[in-house]
Amino acid sequence: MRSSCTFTILGLLATSALLSPGAKPNLHRVGRDMLCITEGAIEELPGQRLSVDVPKMRAYVNRWTSQIIAAQFTYLGPTRTESKLGSGQTRVQFGFKLRAQDPCNLVYAMWRIEPESKLVVSIKANPGQATSAQCGNQGYRNIKSLHHSPLPTLRPGDKHMFRVEMSGEQVSVFVDGALVWDGKVGREALRLDGPVGIRSDNAKLQFELLRGEFSRGHPNSAIPCKAEASE
Repeated sequence: MRSSCTFTILGLLATSALLSPGAKPNLHRVGRDMLCITEGAIEELPGQRLSVDVPKMRAYVNRWTSQIIAAQFTYLGPTRTESKLGSGQTRVQFGFKLRAQDPCNLVYAMWRIEPESKLVVSIKANPGQATSAQCGNQGYRNIKSLHHSPLPTLRPGDKHMFRVEMSGEQVSVFVDGALVWDGKVGREALRLDGPVGIRSDNAKLQFELLRGEFSRGHPNSAIPCKAEASE
C-alpha cells in the first residue's frame, strides 16, 4: 500500500510539472516564407533569422497553429524614422497577435519599450467589421492581469526570449522563461478565429520567430495572404 501511494504521489507530481505554466512548449522555427506580411517589411538573414528596420510592421503566420508564439530577439534601438499610432501617440513596441481573425478582431500581447517599459495584453473587438478602414483604432480593451512582474528595460544590443501562450481564455507571457504576465481575456476572445502573428512599431529588431504545433484539426491548414494596411 505504501509503495502504491508513493507511486501515485510521484505520478501526480510529474503530471503537475508537465502542466506547469513554466513548462516550455515544443516550438518550431518560422521562416519568412511562412509569414503573410500585411504592412512594412521583414528581411531574412542567414540561419533563418529575421530582421525588421521599418517604423510599422504587421504579419501573421500563414498556417493554422496552436496559439503559442515566441521570439528569441535582439533589440537594436528605435528606427531612424517614426510612425504615429492611430491615437496620435508615438510608441516603440514589439509583440504578438493571437486569434488574429482580421485587423479589427484579435488579441495582442505587446512589449512596450518607450516611453514606458511595460507589458500590455489587450483585445480588439469590433463585431461586424473586418478592415482597418472600418474600425480604425476602435474597440481596444486592456486586460487586467492576475499576476505580473516588471519587464527588463531594453537597451540596444539586449537579447531576450519572449513567449506568449493562449489556452482558452487564459493568456500567459514569459520573458527568458519566467512568467511576467498572466490573466484571462474573457469569453469575447473565444469567438475570434485566426492565426498567430507579430507586430512592431518604431523598433529595430533581429529575431528568430517560433510557433507552436500545427493545428491539424482545423478545416483549412493554409491561410490565404491578404495584404492590406492593418491595425
